[in-house]
Amino acid sequence: MIKRIILPTAKESLSQFRALCITGPRQSGKTTLSQMLCPKKPYINFENPAIQARALQDIEKFLKPYQQGAILDEVQRVPDLLRYLQVMLDKNTRRGQFILTGSNNFLLQEQISQSLAGRAGYISLLPFSYAELQDAKLNSDEIFKHILTGGYPEIWQERLAPEIWMNSYIQTYVQRDVRLLKNISNMAAFNRFLYLCANYAGQVLNRDELAKQVGVDTKTILSWLGVLESSYIIFLLQPWYNNLNKRILKSPKLYFYDTGLLCRLLGIKNITGLKKHQAYGALFENWIITEVKKNNFNKGIQEGLYYFRDSAGNEIDLIYEKEGQPVAIEIKAAKKTTSSMLNGIRYWQKNNPIHSQSILIYGGRKTSIWDEKLSILSWKDIADI
Repeated sequence: MIKRIILPTAKESLSQFRALCITGPRQSGKTTLSQMLCPKKPYINFENPAIQARALQDIEKFLKPYQQGAILDEVQRVPDLLRYLQVMLDKNTRRGQFILTGSNNFLLQEQISQSLAGRAGYISLLPFSYAELQDAKLNSDEIFKHILTGGYPEIWQERLAPEIWMNSYIQTYVQRDVRLLKNISNMAAFNRFLYLCANYAGQVLNRDELAKQVGVDTKTILSWLGVLESSYIIFLLQPWYNNLNKRILKSPKLYFYDTGLLCRLLGIKNITGLKKHQAYGALFENWIITEVKKNNFNKGIQEGLYYFRDSAGNEIDLIYEKEGQPVAIEIKAAKKTTSSMLNGIRYWQKNNPIHSQSILIYGGRKTSIWDEKLSILSWKDIADI
């Protein structure tokens, strides 16, 4: 079993709160992590229709055997349960009683804020990071394999074919969860929307244009984007605002949590197709940014990632807040560095002389430190960022 880097963070949260909520995409390893944290606690999975029906029939009676705690999986299926759980946790303030998991961030976060505020800690578990695969000696020397495979644990642990697994994932989880979250009558339009989002990966989001291409109104697009965000399919990278006397773009950029899923949606079936694909640069950028996000989540850091672009076209792919100070990260898929790759960083350093620590991450293998303000890192160094 591959050790999850988030484990110490999860243990710390469990020691501080009466309950711990673990969210993340389906099949990211939430159940396994929960059982690693509390191997002796009873495990209840509300995905089981019989268990769900029994709980809904009489929640108070259902919870009675679990006065000493339990692991409650996919708890958003029984939303009223959290109100009863609140009463139990108010009577017994012992730390680490319950672990709650959910694959819908919006529903679970809303329910917890209403019923368990101050009683439950909150962490997000994403699929395997490069750092975790490296620790398990499963990492590849080729970036292409990591982009194409993504990070879902079952694929790596069982050595499955990513394309076949992803086909099932899209049909079983993505489309099914959509039906549960929203009463979408036009699934054909939603599928077009999902595949169009893949083509927008790494780009500034234009909701009106997306609505026009799908054939629905902008309000619907906003709702559907919320569904994909809540299900940990996509995330929106917000713009970083500073005091430059330039007009800053205000729209977010769209990225996928897993590049294996993104490759499947783009119709990329193998490494040869990936290398030749016109979106390879965007896929490389998506992979790097998602890895930084995973590293943050594994340390319990939920925020602090942005991008910068002004109306003149000056851009930094990723702004990472470290100890309250912004670090500029440029991302280039090329295997060799050129002077032009540093144009964005030069602009950044010129206009941010105080906060001018910068990093270039590229597709090659050589790492070099120019000075205290600029580092050029290989993609293989991503575990350290």
